[in-house]
Amino acid sequence: MDKKANIYLVGAGPGDPGLLTLKGKKILEKAEVIIYDRLVGDGILALGNPEAEYIYVGKMAGKHALSQDEINDLLVKKVATGKIVVRLKGGDPFLFGRGGEEALYIRERGYDYEVVPGVSSAIAVPAYAGIPVTHRDATSSLAIITGHEKPGKEISSIKWKELARGIGTLVFLMGVENLEFICQQLIENGKAADTPVALVRWGTLPSQEVLTGTLENISRKVKETAFKPPAVIIVGDVVNLRPQLNWVENKPLFGKKVVVTRARAQASRLVEAINELGGEAIEFPSIVIQKEENLSSLYNAFEHLDSYNWIIFTSVNAVDIFFAELRKQELDIRSLYGSNICAIGPATCKSLEKRGLKVEFIPEEYRAEGILQELEDRVKKGEWVLLPRARGARAVLPDTLRQWGVHVNEVILYEAVPAGRVSKARINDILEGRVDYLTFTSSSTVRNFVKMIGRDNVLRVNNKVKVAGIGPVTAETARSLGFAVDIMAEEYTIDGLLKAIIDDARN
Repeated sequence: MDKKANIYLVGAGPGDPGLLTLKGKKILEKAEVIIYDRLVGDGILALGNPEAEYIYVGKMAGKHALSQDEINDLLVKKVATGKIVVRLKGGDPFLFGRGGEEALYIRERGYDYEVVPGVSSAIAVPAYAGIPVTHRDATSSLAIITGHEKPGKEISSIKWKELARGIGTLVFLMGVENLEFICQQLIENGKAADTPVALVRWGTLPSQEVLTGTLENISRKVKETAFKPPAVIIVGDVVNLRPQLNWVENKPLFGKKVVVTRARAQASRLVEAINELGGEAIEFPSIVIQKEENLSSLYNAFEHLDSYNWIIFTSVNAVDIFFAELRKQELDIRSLYGSNICAIGPATCKSLEKRGLKVEFIPEEYRAEGILQELEDRVKKGEWVLLPRARGARAVLPDTLRQWGVHVNEVILYEAVPAGRVSKARINDILEGRVDYLTFTSSSTVRNFVKMIGRDNVLRVNNKVKVAGIGPVTAETARSLGFAVDIMAEEYTIDGLLKAIIDDARN
């Protein structure tokens, strides 16, 4: 009887996590063992099952974590345990990925497997550099060739003469170290010395670099610029289309590294927006949203919801916890009938509207002083206000309302506490100036970030990284802890923060 097992050979694509296939993502989410290569980035790995066993088997010139024979044995050993195993490979597993060898080895030992193709860097990387591998006015033929074949090999598997004379676009993978040999072979076999060439390093990622030249001079340019692998090599007239078709490098945050200190649960929108704008969002959550253990004051407020004239929600976190607990008490939005709803900020408003609530009032300014100025003509003396919010929030709002003769029930729902795990590598990147922007979206993100890096290191950050704050309160907290705030949003929202960073990047 055949040994059946769950093993998948999955192509991770060229680098951008957005180019991983839906099927590949689905399989990664259920994987129990993930065996991955050097060119599989953190963004892709983060999509996998966090409880899985991750095993690195990457290879680079002169340094292999495991030999191919050892990788083959490891695959079968893990499959034999009955767990769901993913062999995760950069690009496509069957295009110079030795996926065919691994599949044969697995099959010969009686196990079944499934292949999940990946977007190949041979096509995607040129596309991200503004180079179509085929074009009606340039060429309709394409060859994809390994660039890893060593010079001096007695019998070459590459038909240089046919490539040089019969194919329009040539794409070499893993060939930077052999570039001079490749160019020499093409010229000697009939390719014109002035044929355009492009090298694309870290293609599809915000760190993408492109070097162009000709077969005659590209090797010299690589040496002069210290251009390093890994890179895809494109040879052919299609390279000349790059000035007109280049697109990703024209994005407003292309090449910029932006640190996001929001809690991971709230960071997705900011992270996605930075990536869509061409930047690299570096997640460094300095806080974790921790719900209060004792919510008896909230439950007491639920029993008297009909007595509140106003409920003021100051954050999406407050909305989420408030309504989750409301349902636990077997209540729903009908319990809020008769109360006016105030939302601080468009994100909070949107979260309330998704729950079917009408928001009567959204202040134009999203800090206590501005909110109070607009509330003064709305909230009357003797009225009752329910204020569900975070521990440690500024006292200006409830204190002023009470001074007006308003009854305020301030209910603490959660606290922003310091994140537990700290990435030393990412701290070093920030301290050494290997990032461009450090963003703060609340005072708690500032305070806890300082606890994580140490107060003595704030000056080092000031000297090398631009600090961006979402609003004046956050900026003032940052300044009080020693940061020089370079950028502050005019509108105190995520969109406002992004706009301020884009404006700075363009200057």
